[in-house]
Amino acid sequence: MYEGMLAETVRIKGHNGDEIDAYLARPLGPGPFPSVVLIHHMPGWDEASKEMARKLAYNGFATISPDMHCRQRAETGFGYDHAKLSGFVRDQGGMPDDRSVGDVQGAMNYLRTLPYANGKVGVIGFCSGGRQTFLVACRIPTVNAAVDCWGGGVIARAGELNAAQPVAPIDYTKDLNCPLLGIFGNEDQRPTAAEVNTHEAELKRLKKNYLFHRYDKAGHGFFAVDRPSYRQEAAVDAWGKVIAFFGQNLQATPTNGATRSRAAAGAARK
Repeated sequence: MYEGMLAETVRIKGHNGDEIDAYLARPLGPGPFPSVVLIHHMPGWDEASKEMARKLAYNGFATISPDMHCRQRAETGFGYDHAKLSGFVRDQGGMPDDRSVGDVQGAMNYLRTLPYANGKVGVIGFCSGGRQTFLVACRIPTVNAAVDCWGGGVIARAGELNAAQPVAPIDYTKDLNCPLLGIFGNEDQRPTAAEVNTHEAELKRLKKNYLFHRYDKAGHGFFAVDRPSYRQEAAVDAWGKVIAFFGQNLQATPTNGATRSRAAAGAARK
């Protein structure tokens, strides 16, 4: 079977029509391919985020990762010093929720214009991006599937709400209209195991379509191969569940017995 991939920086229209950078990784070929918006973690639009976009593309998903910090990059002059930039964002109260939702909506709009995309779009995010994933899954009704990877702040702690992030994402749970997959480490401190329990209880109370996987001996960021937090066994298992989940929920409904895309085939092999 032919394998090929294209990865490049593109410009898209984000919140309020702002032009922002985004990293697009896609399988080569006519498709149609399902699509994913990847929301980067608080450290920013970095090598690790782009590597994960390519991983999803390898598995058959046209994946775009918008630079959610691009405006602060221009404002501060920090360029791609991710440590300084993420510190600045934290000091400002985090990424404004309305702007984050708008940037993801813009990325989804872009994906749906691509001639090789099947029109279905999932969202995945890590750390603060996991929080934003749950937020946009509740606030954008056209999200087809969402994966929250250890999203901290879904349940706001005392003093955390501010002008940029005025509502705890858990308070939007009633508006969740797509399947949700949650990936968590039981040794994480943000979110803690107790916070994940609270999140799950609210999803269950409202009869939402969700599935949480929780890993012992794993903490925050256990997908990160370049960090001491990496947990190989848990990461390999969880990635298999992410690919299978997107493969199941983002395929176009066959009308003529068409062959499954590589994403579905890859999911079946996991």
